[in-house]
Amino acid sequence: MRKMLLAAISRVLQGPAATAAAAGRTASRVMVASRNYTDFANEATFEIKKCDLHRLEEGPSTTAVLTREEGLHYYKTMQTIRRMELKSDQLYKQKIIRGFCHLYDGQEACCVGLEVAIKPTDHVITAYRVHGFAYARGVPVRTILAELTGRKGGCAKGKGGSMHMYTKNFYGGNGIVGAQVPLGAGIALACKYFGKNEVCLTLYGDGAANQGQIFETYNMAALWKLPCVFICENNRYGMGTSVERAAASTDYYKRGDFIPGLRVDGMDVLSVREATKFATEYCRAGKGPILMELQTYRYHGHSMSDPGISYRTREEIQEVRSKSDPITLLKDRMINNNLASIEELKEIDVAVRKEIEEAAQFATTDPEPPLEELGHHIYFNEPPFEVRGPNQWIKYKSVS
Repeated sequence: MRKMLLAAISRVLQGPAATAAAAGRTASRVMVASRNYTDFANEATFEIKKCDLHRLEEGPSTTAVLTREEGLHYYKTMQTIRRMELKSDQLYKQKIIRGFCHLYDGQEACCVGLEVAIKPTDHVITAYRVHGFAYARGVPVRTILAELTGRKGGCAKGKGGSMHMYTKNFYGGNGIVGAQVPLGAGIALACKYFGKNEVCLTLYGDGAANQGQIFETYNMAALWKLPCVFICENNRYGMGTSVERAAASTDYYKRGDFIPGLRVDGMDVLSVREATKFATEYCRAGKGPILMELQTYRYHGHSMSDPGISYRTREEIQEVRSKSDPITLLKDRMINNNLASIEELKEIDVAVRKEIEEAAQFATTDPEPPLEELGHHIYFNEPPFEVRGPNQWIKYKSVS
């Protein structure tokens, strides 16, 4: 009774404005609660940017259908990757994450658009900016963050760190620039050899695009008609060097020469999805490899040791954020076409933040792997053997 009386006195003292605000909040909650899925459109059709083509008569569709369910899934996935990377930035600055760390915020439409256009049985291999791909392929956030902090619960048991994350049909996470491209062609060769109707998405950055091993791989893949989609994520800077200063030709989608190519808006998840569907259908038809260039942008520097503003301006970064942010673009489309409400997307944001915080808690409290396991998992499905330590008297047992 006393609490009720105090609350009533407080409302009187705060005046009619506070009472009206409280009533407004209550009405808003009632309105959100009373709105259900029948109030929304089931799907909407959008115009998307036409792809630039190389050695192709026709390209992907310039319209894309987005269902409400797909839109909510894409939004949550991209938002989770964005928040996970921002948390990684925070943990790195607290010196909880150490070593190399390359963040993916800004490029979320690439990994999400690619993943939703392929099958779980298809294969993906990429470079060291890997966290978003690991999540899109099914690795939980807590397992990714635990790997970043070097904990036993990480997806590589705390031994891989930022650049080396794996799961079924996902082959990393490779630290040597460009080295994953020949490996991707090898995976595509295995798909063809075993007669599986599968493809391999082989990703690399604009900084790796001038490597000789990539052109050698193009040649072999074309000769053997491998089901390989070569994908250049062009985020405009290889480390701190702009593409214009690093490459005589910045038309990366034409670099395959004899391999058909297409240049895609990598900031639009629908453009990436439609282009990937087109590319994978091309490969599955037995026509050989195809090349995609995704024009995208990273908000962070090349790695956590790079502030990212010594070779580009803050204004440039802000302009991309304000005009081309992949999450904002999807959000606006969904709201403007009645596929979701602002309140519903805010609820997703809250749930994502909660998930990230819980994952970070796990990643900072989970134990580190014991020293005895240092030699484990060198080989797959092999009998145990001994590995020499720092000197000949120290031995570690290796278990598959």
